Amino acid sequence: MARTRAATETVMAEGGVAGPFSSNLCWLLARGYYTLTTEIAAELQAVDLTPRMHEVLAAAAGGDRTQTELVRMIGLDKTTMVVTLDELEAAGLAERRPSRTDRRARVIGVTRAGRRKLVQADEIIHRVHADVLSVLPARDRRVFMASLKTLIGGRLAEPVASAPTVRRRAVRA
Repeated sequence: MARTRAATETVMAEGGVAGPFSSNLCWLLARGYYTLTTEIAAELQAVDLTPRMHEVLAAAAGGDRTQTELVRMIGLDKTTMVVTLDELEAAGLAERRPSRTDRRARVIGVTRAGRRKLVQADEIIHRVHADVLSVLPARDRRVFMASLKTLIGGRLAEPVASAPTVRRRAVRA
């Protein structure tokens, strides 16, 4: 950890990105993801949710989706999805129901309490996002968000196969 902290201090010198990582797209995106997610995780504690729980609730609130569909949509592994759904069910925020079209599948429903919690969480996340983006001029915010959407929806839409497989780790709250 000390090595990472020292590297971060060197890179983040004088309030900006400097040094070997200043043009490293992967590092910049990962660093932004990590710091934003930890801030959101801290803020979501006020409503007893984690970022992962929020993602699952938000995706499930969009319509009748199976666990498998949610796994693909969010990018979680199956085990993490099961654990997250167990937590959401225990809190009374979501429920698994048999699918009408596939008797082997479960559809994830969001309860009324889950919808209320989702509204609270969305307000928190919107506030944090607005605060983070407020350091950019309004025009730059639009360009930045449009550019990210273009990358994620196009060139970075799907991971390529690699050996060894790159492991996605969730930030633990």
